[in-house]
Amino acid sequence: MNVQLLIDSIVRQVTVLIAQLATSGGVRAPVAHIADQVFMELSNELAAQGVSRKVSADMFGMALRAYIRKLQRLRESESQPGATLWQAVLGRLGQAQPVSRGEVLATFARDDEAQVRAVLHDLCESGLVFATGGSGETMYRAATESELSHMRQHSSGEGLDEMVWALIYREGPLDGSALHKRLRLDEAQLDASLQRLSADQRVRQAGRGPTAVYSSHDFTVPLQARSGWEGAVFDHFQAMVQTITQRLQGSANAANVQDVVGGSTYSYDVWREHPLAAEVYGALSEFRRTFGALLQRVQAYNAEHGRPTQYEQVVLYGGQCILERSQGAEPGSDKEDSDA
Repeated sequence: MNVQLLIDSIVRQVTVLIAQLATSGGVRAPVAHIADQVFMELSNELAAQGVSRKVSADMFGMALRAYIRKLQRLRESESQPGATLWQAVLGRLGQAQPVSRGEVLATFARDDEAQVRAVLHDLCESGLVFATGGSGETMYRAATESELSHMRQHSSGEGLDEMVWALIYREGPLDGSALHKRLRLDEAQLDASLQRLSADQRVRQAGRGPTAVYSSHDFTVPLQARSGWEGAVFDHFQAMVQTITQRLQGSANAANVQDVVGGSTYSYDVWREHPLAAEVYGALSEFRRTFGALLQRVQAYNAEHGRPTQYEQVVLYGGQCILERSQGAEPGSDKEDSDA
């Protein structure tokens, strides 16, 4: 099995998805942190899988010492230990305003200059920092609390609540600190979102204060909703990743598991005048009708009889897209393209 080829192909597809999300609806989301974030997330996951640092360093093509130094650099600033570079730069800009780029670079002289510049760019793109100046020295100042409050009110939590809700539904029960760690949200933003979700009874809250735990037994984003699609995309993608991950695990090779864990992809070559076109184009609608009705029946039974302490959640995901093709492909491609 050529795992390297598979990994490279998946990375390319994920990159396409990230680029599309970063520019969706005319938005230009900052992406300067992505390379470092991927490195950290992958390093953490390798460690969770029991892979030693030495082996992980070899997998990244790095010497062990260089690998450890990079982990330390990303986890906290070399110039100001105890805080990430992102947090340290934002804290420096909040001390005295305005601050020149040269002053910032001097303050963080022990950190990589390219990373400091990337953090400054990210902070400006996120609206936490304002930059002024033309061809000369750029000056920076941190947004005031009133400005941040205005931005939060302007956004009204659009799309945020669904992201928090989806995470709680799929990975909960979770407390506030776990949610903060996963979402990296401002504490006030997260608290406000949790209050809205609890008030709407989309999320259940057990306990109060820092020890409060949040859970949910359902997650729904209406088809025609103008906001909240971010949570739906996350839910779709997570379902696909979890399905593939379970199939890769040794336990999924058992005969009794293969029929309930896995996925299949089908491609149909049709055109508008094709006698089966309507049936093919309507497959997604039929999927939604069939399994939406099944979901309602399951929910009704659970509401009447309750759930046991331990139960299994079966995640079923169906997607459909249309790709424009031209004549020249080999005939007879209407088939089950893959099965896992």
